[in-house]
Amino acid sequence: MMRVNIIGTGLVTPLGNCPAEVFAAAREGRSALSLHEGFPEPFYASLLDRRAFGGGNLFHKVSVEASRAAIADAGIAPSAPDTGFILSTIKGNVEKIGSEDVSLAKSAADIAAELGVSTQPVVVSNACISGLAALVQGMRMIRAGIYKKVIVCGTEVQSPFIVTGFQSLKALSQKPCRPFDAHREGLNLGEAAAAVVLCHSERSEESQWELVSGAIRNDANHISGPSRTGEGSYKALQAVLPFVRKEDLAFVNVHGTATLYNDEMESIALQRAGLMEVPINSMKGTFGHTMGAAGILESILSMLALEEGIVLGTKGFENLGVSAPVSVSARERAVQGNAFIKLLSGFGGVNGALLFRKGGGL
Repeated sequence: MMRVNIIGTGLVTPLGNCPAEVFAAAREGRSALSLHEGFPEPFYASLLDRRAFGGGNLFHKVSVEASRAAIADAGIAPSAPDTGFILSTIKGNVEKIGSEDVSLAKSAADIAAELGVSTQPVVVSNACISGLAALVQGMRMIRAGIYKKVIVCGTEVQSPFIVTGFQSLKALSQKPCRPFDAHREGLNLGEAAAAVVLCHSERSEESQWELVSGAIRNDANHISGPSRTGEGSYKALQAVLPFVRKEDLAFVNVHGTATLYNDEMESIALQRAGLMEVPINSMKGTFGHTMGAAGILESILSMLALEEGIVLGTKGFENLGVSAPVSVSARERAVQGNAFIKLLSGFGGVNGALLFRKGGGL
């Protein structure tokens, strides 16, 4: 099977923009979550400092900045005809509706044009698994011979429309979220842009990360509620687990939104997949739920963690509050292995799992 490696990364987050800097902040236990007013109810969220970007179209600006950083890190020419661009987002420029054309296709085309990409961009908008699905799409496009390199950018900025929508679902916590904890009360929202450059490679060097196998499964359980049996997440895990030896799997970075049913569903799916002893962690207590950026942001930081031989702690977690006895990492701990799985789930019963491996392997 053709190898697809990650050769460049870029971030724009409330905790910084350099991946190493952001990882260090997360490792120190810092969080960008804070209380915000001005809506029907106060809400906790991790938001970008708009003053730092000088106004204008924030979604466009941070997408370009993260993508340019990944392109520079990879050392590629984005204008090459063998290079594609994928934009992952759920809401895109929704706050600009009424004042300009903010369709996702137009946003992707504008970002690609500023980056100098010459090929037609692709948009992946598939609820909370969008970032993971975009990585899988990029991997498949390379393996199909459509491109040799693909820039994948996931971006989300929050707006009154998004915040009040989640408030209407009673899904937001008015305190910092607590993934998998017995006293969790709901999720916090977040903003970020995260980008990677994928590349076809004949072989993986020891220093390179490889996308090994990805799976998207839709159990179509409910428009907003996850399956009570974790069916979709379990099926996605089943699809990628044959590609990794148990002793090589260091951890699973889960969705971990801190909502009652999502955390319970994920714990059941992990139990059904036989992964109770594998360390798991969630990054929502650090960055909030960054929606279309989550799959890429959390994967980049998971790669950096495993390079240090650790799994990051789950900020906000103290006492297990799910029925399956999963091994939640409350604090940083050492791990063994050269691979991890990124797990995500979303509205509409969509679920995805993606296996990452460092330095060759089977």
